[in-house]
Amino acid sequence: MKKQHFIIKYSYSVLLRTCGLLLGSSVMTLNVQAATESTPVELPEVQVTDKRTSDTKPVKGYNAKRSTSATRTDTELVNVPQAITVITRDFIQDQSMQSIADAVRYVPGVQAAQGEGNRDQLVLRGNQTTGDLFVDGLRDDIQTYRDLYNTDRIEVLKGANGMIFGRGGAGGVVNRVTKKAGWDPVRDVSVSYGSFDHRRIAADYGQGLTEEIAFRLNAVYEDSNAYRDGVELKRYGFTPTFTIKPSDKTQIEVGAEYFKDERTADRGVPAVRGAGNSQLNLRPYKIGDYDQFYGNASLSPTATETVAFNAAITHAFDNGVQVKNSTRLAFYDKYYQNVYANGSVLNNGTVAIGAYRDDTKRENLINQTDVTYTAKTGSIEHKLLAGAEFAVQNTENKRLTPTGGEGAPGAVSAANPTVSNVAFTTVSRNQKSDFTVSAFYLQDQIVFNPHWQAVVGLRHDHIDTDYTNVLSNSQINTSDNLLSPRAGLIFKPTQDSSVYANYSTSYVPRAGDQLIGLTVNNATFKPEKFINKEIGAKWDINPSLALTAAVFKLERENVLAADPSNTGNSILLDGQETTGLELGASGKVTEQWQIMGAFTLQDGEITKQQGAGNSAILAGSALAMTPTRTFSLWNKYQINNVWAVALGMVSRSEMYAATPTASQSTLLPGYTRFDAAIFAKISPQWDAQINIENLTNKDYALYAHNNNNITPGAPLNARATLDYHF
Repeated sequence: MKKQHFIIKYSYSVLLRTCGLLLGSSVMTLNVQAATESTPVELPEVQVTDKRTSDTKPVKGYNAKRSTSATRTDTELVNVPQAITVITRDFIQDQSMQSIADAVRYVPGVQAAQGEGNRDQLVLRGNQTTGDLFVDGLRDDIQTYRDLYNTDRIEVLKGANGMIFGRGGAGGVVNRVTKKAGWDPVRDVSVSYGSFDHRRIAADYGQGLTEEIAFRLNAVYEDSNAYRDGVELKRYGFTPTFTIKPSDKTQIEVGAEYFKDERTADRGVPAVRGAGNSQLNLRPYKIGDYDQFYGNASLSPTATETVAFNAAITHAFDNGVQVKNSTRLAFYDKYYQNVYANGSVLNNGTVAIGAYRDDTKRENLINQTDVTYTAKTGSIEHKLLAGAEFAVQNTENKRLTPTGGEGAPGAVSAANPTVSNVAFTTVSRNQKSDFTVSAFYLQDQIVFNPHWQAVVGLRHDHIDTDYTNVLSNSQINTSDNLLSPRAGLIFKPTQDSSVYANYSTSYVPRAGDQLIGLTVNNATFKPEKFINKEIGAKWDINPSLALTAAVFKLERENVLAADPSNTGNSILLDGQETTGLELGASGKVTEQWQIMGAFTLQDGEITKQQGAGNSAILAGSALAMTPTRTFSLWNKYQINNVWAVALGMVSRSEMYAATPTASQSTLLPGYTRFDAAIFAKISPQWDAQINIENLTNKDYALYAHNNNNITPGAPLNARATLDYHF
């Protein structure tokens, strides 16, 4: 009773004091108001500060939080119903990555392929592609190698992406986000030297010229050899960009790129036949003899010249409508010449050699317009997107062979597999294709309440293809009208997590590179169709660490594939399916420990028998370059303000070099490789690092193009990099 009396008395006392304070405050307010009316009072200046996102390095560390590529709107990745992996600039630098193939080692569900030693070729959820590569959301599909000197980050979006990216995007797309001009100063020079005479220098300079205009220039030069005999690489390029802000609501970005890539087209080593020249379950020939070139390295040059112009303008109207218009004009000039292993090593110790030269010229003109608007219907919020894309692609392609055809060089001893005096005199292919696209799309990102969201969209593409066979003076003109829907439902248990289900489709019509190697007829032009069904989960454990998981099923119809029984040709397949589980992790586990990891279990197979006889592809056959299991994990630990160390592992199970037939298959053994790095912050201006690849000097097959073109993995090698910030 005394205790209750004390509480009541104390509460009453507090109440009286509170009333007194409020009364005193009111009196003071009245006095201040009276004083204000008579005498102005000058208050001291108060500065409010907060962390600002850099306009020249928008993503720091290994974990990206947002993207505009997956929905064409600025959206948190946790709210996108799709598996997405972002390779950030910091991760690219820490790994000393030189190519797209390096980057996708840490992306679930994605493999690099050889691409005949002259181009980026990827396998996304079992689907091989050279055309699903984009830059800043616009198509960049010439068959070439892409350098990362002007890349801020790489976004890999898995599954069918027809609604956002139009044609292609079947198993996924790879979008490079380039470095932008901004007002945060950038002054970096990087020099690297390493094994096999690797020599490279890159520069990145940018600053604001005025309050309205910023400038940035990226440049690179490299002159290197390789671990393969006679294989050389030279590339150089520069990319100037400007950002112009005439007002707070308008931003203009303009830029250009010139890039030249010259190297040796390297198609690796052949397979070796079994007893009685059996072609079933072949293995790579002398994979430990990693440096032997089969054919002639000096007669296998490839070069690509790229000239591109880009512009984008964004304007926000007072009524909440935002419009973005983007344009890319690109000219590509490429050739590659091969003198290579055109068969497996026979029991008598000989191997067939093939040879040809391929020339391609391409012009791309792409214009996209996106209009976005946020509205509410009652308590439901809508982020609406309406857009249009118009594109023209003109391609000229010619192939030359020696007199007598591609196999004219004949067979040589596998112990000394070099041929000479190969002349390319016969035009075996000469074709042109003009490809135009008119597309319109609608999308609605719906927020029902804090726990439920949805993304629905539909795209219509009208595509005209005019194909001309110059040799036979024949033409084929076709038109396609394609509908690509997308529907995703998102449940958010918390603000930083989501569980989603997604359905999407995509089509791949024949154009440009899709026509190379085909016997062209009207049936050839039937578009490939892809249907992706996916269930996944995302969890931002903290602001710097994210975990992702996805279970998917990708069905494919009328798919273009390499002919496993006839090198250089392609065939059309029906009834393919890939199912799998993908897990990803990126970001900081602790303040000192950063990770990037990926794990994939997948099963890619032919669901219906294709063809007959020895060349038949049987139902249940595994897809090419689609291992059942892949795993990669990179760990970086910051010891103190000066030193950091890293250890990485890349592992995959065995896989087929090409989809096996009833009589022919080549199996690439699985492998596990370890990499490491040491980092030093020498001073505020100087950084140094050493990257070591294949610590245990393991012999392994990296990837392939077909049964008889297999690339050996690099032996133990190292690269030292010195960065200067001024």
